[in-house]
Amino acid sequence: MQQHRAQAFLFDMDGTLIDSHILVERVWEAWCARCDLNLDDIRPYTHGVRTEDTVRMVAPHLDVATEVAWMEEIETDTTGGIAPVPGADVFLQAMPAGRWAVVTSASRPVLDARFAACNMQLPAVVVTSEEVDRGKPAPDPYLLAARRLGVDPARCIVFEDAPAGMASALAAGCKVVLVGDFISDEPGVIGHITDFAQLEFAVDGDLLLSAPAPVLKGLRAIA
Repeated sequence: MQQHRAQAFLFDMDGTLIDSHILVERVWEAWCARCDLNLDDIRPYTHGVRTEDTVRMVAPHLDVATEVAWMEEIETDTTGGIAPVPGADVFLQAMPAGRWAVVTSASRPVLDARFAACNMQLPAVVVTSEEVDRGKPAPDPYLLAARRLGVDPARCIVFEDAPAGMASALAAGCKVVLVGDFISDEPGVIGHITDFAQLEFAVDGDLLLSAPAPVLKGLRAIA
């Protein structure tokens, strides 16, 4: 078994804890139809980053606030087709209070709607799109979460599913476990899972994460 220690776990939401890809795809498809854009052209810029940053990048001629509000209304009111990523709900139930956070590129209303729809608990610390000047892939969201938990980012393990989120976590100095189809050999990536049931978790002062190789890599554990 490979083991890694941390003082806190930080979780992305979409694609990491909650499978919302069908809903997200439908929202972007509807927005592209509204704005006469091609979804295939903008899809690479939609995953893991704030809606406002994507709109600003792919449609700088539009009013960002108006377009974001239009999409977020749909995302808040519509939760059909979303579900926990395999094993995520059970894994979160074992998290000790004050030792974990959710760090998402979604807004707070969207986060609340999706967690409620999946009947999943939220931690005391959440970081949403409104709370940082720079979203993922900048390190700001994960640095803010670590600061609110009162821990060194270097002693955090982040769970992420997207390149932008991975880049954000690594830039903040965290270690990363990738969830889902995205795989990377970037230094600092300590493992890859498709189901949280692949992991074992215990508390012995630190948070102790265990799994057979190659689920977790045999890198130096966090001191």
